[in-house]
Amino acid sequence: MKLIKSALMIFTSALLLSACVKVDISDDVPTGPGGGGDEDDPNVSKVLTGTIDESITLKKGVFTLRGYVYVNNGAILTIEPGTVIKSDVTEKGALIVERGSKLIADGKVDQPIIFTSGKASGERAPGDWGGIIILGRAPTNRPSSPAPIIEGGVNRPYGGSDANDNSGILRFVRIEFSGIAAEPGSEINGLTLGGVGAGTVLENIQVSFGADDAYEFFGGTVNAKNLIAFGTYDDDFDFDFGYSGKLQFGVSLRDKPSDTDQANGIECDNDGTGTTATPFTKPQISNFTFIGPYDTTGSNANHGFSNRWRRSTRFVLVNSLLLGHRRAGFSLESTNTTADYYTNNESIFKNNIVAVYTRPYNVDSAGARAITTGYPANPMPSADRTAMINEAIAKVKAKAEAEGNNTLAAREDAQLTDPFNFGAPNFLPTAGSPATTGASFAGLDGFFTNTTYRGAFGTTDWTTGWASYTPKTNNYQ
Repeated sequence: MKLIKSALMIFTSALLLSACVKVDISDDVPTGPGGGGDEDDPNVSKVLTGTIDESITLKKGVFTLRGYVYVNNGAILTIEPGTVIKSDVTEKGALIVERGSKLIADGKVDQPIIFTSGKASGERAPGDWGGIIILGRAPTNRPSSPAPIIEGGVNRPYGGSDANDNSGILRFVRIEFSGIAAEPGSEINGLTLGGVGAGTVLENIQVSFGADDAYEFFGGTVNAKNLIAFGTYDDDFDFDFGYSGKLQFGVSLRDKPSDTDQANGIECDNDGTGTTATPFTKPQISNFTFIGPYDTTGSNANHGFSNRWRRSTRFVLVNSLLLGHRRAGFSLESTNTTADYYTNNESIFKNNIVAVYTRPYNVDSAGARAITTGYPANPMPSADRTAMINEAIAKVKAKAEAEGNNTLAAREDAQLTDPFNFGAPNFLPTAGSPATTGASFAGLDGFFTNTTYRGAFGTTDWTTGWASYTPKTNNYQ
């Protein structure tokens, strides 16, 4: 919406600044003390809609996000700590920060910034709104001309050549009930990151009850610490298109429902068809705790793997816990992914604890053929295929256990305090837990904080004060 030019512009420089954001406005503009400003100012209307193409700070308060809202033209959207942004119920919202612009959502431990459903307590559900999309100029493994377009129906490009690109700050932020789909296979995740660079700060973020992935990284180099994925329908952490950043301290806890796709703790592809395009997708991850549904009674059959590494991806996963997932724990799929882990040592899986329902280690038939010999060509008899896969799984298990990984018989053997308590989980290890020791940071750089413990937590719960496991019933005024 074009800026309104009126006689108010002659009053003060403060009013001038508050009037310089291009946004559409609700018809209901507050009045009364402090409420008589320009209708184009979201601090007056309490509504974000349309396009923000000049910088603005949202003062602490409660706002409505109406429809797809784009931040572009180099604008910086700053949100004060303690602010709550609810989606419009009818015109579901999404916040898209385009290349060259920034989102500064820098909350505090006692004043997190909350993006959530506009529905009342007890009525909120996954998919009540879109989510947050941040697009940067960091490298991907997609062709750069034309630039790739981010999924979710927003038709905006991402990626570039600046590995240190800065798209802002998200710190002490909660994102709840996101995940609308523009079309099948093109959803908005809780937090979508397209080509986001290492100059961006991501710390202390919780995505809860998302109808799609909690976090998806499309290329880029951004690093992050202290991430929570809670009750996600699809993958908790999804990596594609050459993402090469570093992550430390994260936890995911799955509820029994899931969507119609395979739902995993990690899903990681080099690209959608498994090419060897560079840079390779290769996240470096330490001190994560991945927790599946407690049991299969009533849980959706699409709950999958703790880790699903596939389609030529590479990876580093160390000092982490894989607990309770339904289909398998550490899963390798495709010829290149399996060979790069088992034979070429391009990928690393060390000093982890695996305690899942079934198949702590898994290899698909393509991966199995890459690390075994003596089996007939395809199509092979099913008995031979089963034998080949079982041999490959045994080889992967032996390699993993020789490199500091512990395979436990039951989830309870990890001895966390109360990890499957969905309403009030406690992820800290007990005094006798094998997770209290065994970490190693050999080969990792200074981004990673050295710990003796494995998993996301030692003796301190870094979620205290800002995270919430009861967003369905929280009172957001």
